[in-house]
Amino acid sequence: MELIIDYLARWGHFLAGITWIGLLYYFNFVQGEYFKQADAGARVDAFTKLVPRALWWFRWGAMFTLLTGLILLYFKEKSASTTLDITLGATMGFLMFLNVWLIIWPNQKILIASNEQVKAGGEALPEAAAAAPKAALASRTNTLFSFPMLFFMGSSFHMNHGLLSAESMSLIVGLVLILLIELNGIFGKQGPMTTVKGVITSGFVLTAVFWGIVAYL
Repeated sequence: MELIIDYLARWGHFLAGITWIGLLYYFNFVQGEYFKQADAGARVDAFTKLVPRALWWFRWGAMFTLLTGLILLYFKEKSASTTLDITLGATMGFLMFLNVWLIIWPNQKILIASNEQVKAGGEALPEAAAAAPKAALASRTNTLFSFPMLFFMGSSFHMNHGLLSAESMSLIVGLVLILLIELNGIFGKQGPMTTVKGVITSGFVLTAVFWGIVAYL
């Protein structure tokens, strides 16, 4: 029975994860670039009709990715097979989940409400000006995290870098780097992640850095 639950959780993890990360890339690579070129009326229409629907699938995809991931981690821990790769990847995934529910979604709700008010003939909400960059920075940070996070999902099985050890230098350095990136995602700036090319390049570079950390430290 445990094997069946483990497999169903893995299957659900894939389905929910594809939904979540697929929409993350849509927001960052497609919708955001469209909004830069669209006229004001088109943006208002999209924010009142398209964005709420996409965000529903986005945030609940994140939720079910987390829940199924916790089940998988339970079985990993139970069998004492938790790896360094899974630990670092899961840490990034958990922070990405928190960014969705605590930063991106609350600020996007403000933007949606502001555009609904504009569409009804009113004025934009004053807080919308501050909400947009907060949501954008958290979303870019999640996009950056997604590259090494997905790498570790695969490497935990195909390139296992060893079982988890609390004294591992790779673990300590990896967690510190993750924390610094997350702090920048909350309080910092987009920097090279401002453009699509920049965030993709940064994602590959960060993946290479993490690979070096787990392989050589």
